[in-house]
Order: sequence, then structure tokens, then C-alpha cells
Amino acid sequence: MHVIIVGCGRVGSTLALELSESGHDVVVIDRNANAFRRLGDNFKGRTFKGIGFDRNLLAEAGITPQSAVIAVTSGDNSNILAARVARELYRVERVVARIYDPRRASVYERLGVATVATVAWTSSRILRTILPIEGVSDWTDPTSTYQLVERRITAAMAGTSIAKSGANVALLNRYGKAEVPTNDTILQEGDTVHLLATSEQIASFDSHLNGTKADH
Repeated sequence: MHVIIVGCGRVGSTLALELSESGHDVVVIDRNANAFRRLGDNFKGRTFKGIGFDRNLLAEAGITPQSAVIAVTSGDNSNILAARVARELYRVERVVARIYDPRRASVYERLGVATVATVAWTSSRILRTILPIEGVSDWTDPTSTYQLVERRITAAMAGTSIAKSGANVALLNRYGKAEVPTNDTILQEGDTVHLLATSEQIASFDSHLNGTKADH
């Protein structure tokens, strides 16, 4: 996957190194060229000095609708501007912005931008958002039969009912509000769901996310 990370602070550099080591094509943007020192000498990706909502710079960084954009600078406004430019101008589906003010997070969720708070698990949370199917489970029962995992609904799965999703959806978060869905609930792009299901059921759900499973 082609990933553009805006901000090369502690979280941004951690994500850049983890994603690069996993084989992803990573581009890092930061206003301060000195920030790239955090990446070390073995970083395999590219770096650009500038602001993350500069359209010319994003084009030079190779942004496409299939990219993932992660905005993790030290400012909410910069993060949201970068995220909205990626989402609205370039139609990027996988967009995440770190928000310091939790009161603003739900507003941006309504705009289709996934947000994460500035807490210790920020980097792992972001990875689970842009790479949902590669994420680890939050919990596994002692018999290893059931897992609790988080997934973000893609355009390919939007319009599918919970009953046809292929797994038990225990909780749904939409526009920053959580609810326990019914079988008739229709999934929307950008919804975050928590599945309590077997490995086979999760695999079935993930095939819907990828758009590789036909509805019957």
C-alpha cells in the first residue's frame, strides 16, 4: 500500500518505520527537515519538506484514491486540513487524523475522516484503521474459538445489512456515536464495527470489505 504520513514526530516516525518494514511504500511529509532524523539511516521510504495540505506536494508524493493518508502533526487544524484535502479532492478512502480536542472528533467523523485521540495507543489504533484486515484481535477467548476485532466499513461493503455481513457485529460506531445494531441495520461507509466472531466468520466479513464476496 502507498501511505502518506503528514508529521514526523514520535507517532509519525513510528508509523513510518513500522509500515516501511512491513513492505509498504511510505512517504513522510513534515515542515521541519530535521524531524526526518527520527527515521534513521535505514528508512526505505521518501521524505518531503512542506505542509501536508499542499496539493502540489501531495501530487508529488504520489497521492491516489488508493493511497492511505495519516495526519499526525502537532496541530488539529493542520491534521484536519490535510485529511480533508485527501478525502475531498483526491477521494482517498483510508484517511486518519489525530485530534487533540475530543470535542471536535465527532464533527470530523461526520465528514468521513477517522480520528484518533492523542493517547499511548495512537500508533496501533491508526494501523488498525488503515490496515483493518491486517490488524490483531483485541481479545481471544481461552479456547481460541472467538475473537473480538475492529473493522472499518469500506465502500465495497456499504449498503450491506448486518444479517448478510457474515459475522456477529456486537457494536457499531457511526458519526462518533456507539450503538448495538440489529440484523436489519444497514452498514455505511466509514462505520466502525466490533465483531465477536470465529476466525471463519471474520474471514467472511473481510471478504466483504475487500469486495471479493458476492451477495446472495
